[in-house]
Amino acid sequence: MTESFSLSIFTGGIASTNGYLLTCANGASLLIDAPDGIAAWLEKKKIRPSHLLLTHQHFDHVTDAAALQAMGAALYAFSPYSSSLTLDENSKMWGLPATTKYTVDHLLEKQSLLQLENLSIQLAHVPGHSPDSITYFIEQANTLFSGDTLFQQSIGRTDLPGHGNHDLLLQGIRNKLLTLPGETIVYPGHGDATSIADEIEMNPYL
Repeated sequence: MTESFSLSIFTGGIASTNGYLLTCANGASLLIDAPDGIAAWLEKKKIRPSHLLLTHQHFDHVTDAAALQAMGAALYAFSPYSSSLTLDENSKMWGLPATTKYTVDHLLEKQSLLQLENLSIQLAHVPGHSPDSITYFIEQANTLFSGDTLFQQSIGRTDLPGHGNHDLLLQGIRNKLLTLPGETIVYPGHGDATSIADEIEMNPYL
């Protein structure tokens, strides 16, 4: 629990992807990422989030995006939907089902700040894992949702054709994420939470 919101975490799908439910002080809820199964999880809780923020559009982060839109969530992402960003062009080769198409309601490409409910959310474009990767920093809660940019003692993979750029990812992490306060808690797209201070000290990639 923070002063600004309470946080619940759902992990699902073939890649054990994290989705984050933020329940605001005013009772409203918003979601960060949409892994497989999160819509059913929310239905059981009788929660219908008003906003869905995507860290990027790789298939494992958007599997339930269309279902959440049908529940009434407005969808925010850096770029418009494309089958290239979701990696659907490779899904048959990888033996994965195609993503159900959704629509991006609010493009964030030209924004650096979002005001949603009682939250002020700072945006940072950090490509290198995916061209549309974006992070969400809530200063009032010292909380960063990093997607697949920065993990506990790791970073996002950069070997996906047409998506990955190792040097660009490292540059973005160093210039835009490691400059945040050391006590900032980092909630990544996969795995456990960490902190900026711990990653500065112990992340072998940095």
